[in-house]
Parts: sequence; C-alpha cells; structure tokens
Amino acid sequence: QVQLVESGGGLVQAGGSLRLSCAPSGRTFNNNAMGWFRQAPGKEREFVAAISWTGSRTYYADSGKGRFAISRDNAKNTVYLQMNSLKPEDTAGYYCATRSRSVVATTRKEDYDYWGQGTQVTVSA
Repeated sequence: QVQLVESGGGLVQAGGSLRLSCAPSGRTFNNNAMGWFRQAPGKEREFVAAISWTGSRTYYADSGKGRFAISRDNAKNTVYLQMNSLKPEDTAGYYCATRSRSVVATTRKEDYDYWGQGTQVTVSA
C-alpha cells in the first residue's frame, strides 16, 4: 500500500502562484510515473499534469499549458506542481497519484493506482 501526501495548497489571488508537493509516506518512489489531477465540486476528476520516472517525459492538460510545470526530485522523493498565473477556474482539490508498476506517464486517471487525499487550491478573483 502506498500513501501519498500532498501539501502546498491554499488561497491565492488571481495571477498568483502556488507550488504543490507530493511525497509518499513511509516508502520511496521507485520506477513510478506520477500525475496530478484536480476535482472541482460537482465535476469529474480531471487530468492536470504527469511525469515519467526519469522526468524526461511530461504531459499537460491544455488548461495548464504554459502556466503549470510538473517536476520531480527522486533524491528527495518528491514530485512538484508549480502553478503560475492562477485563475479562479483553477479552484479545485488537487490530487497526486502514482502508477506503482510503471515508469510511463499517462493522462488517464484509470491508469493510476494510488492516490493522495488532496490539497485544496482556491483562487479568488
């Protein structure tokens, strides 16, 4: 069982920035692709960004291209989501997830088998 812990969410004004972090509790990443997803009230959970194990491949939803950046530091056992130029429509719970048996990043939430509890991001107009 993998437990993921997200941090870094909060309240920010439109145009501001936040950096989310995700790390496993009690174990290290090992050959895992990682993804970030978000879910707003009344909406489906949607893909935000994903990164391969080596970090050589990254993917972004159109909504975040040019504003969001996913990265990882395997030595620190942490994955990050840098979010800039935030908009009110970015308001959601943000969840990190891992593909525990694959180094390949994908955009499908069905491909991810362990999830964190989420961290809330609220962007005020």
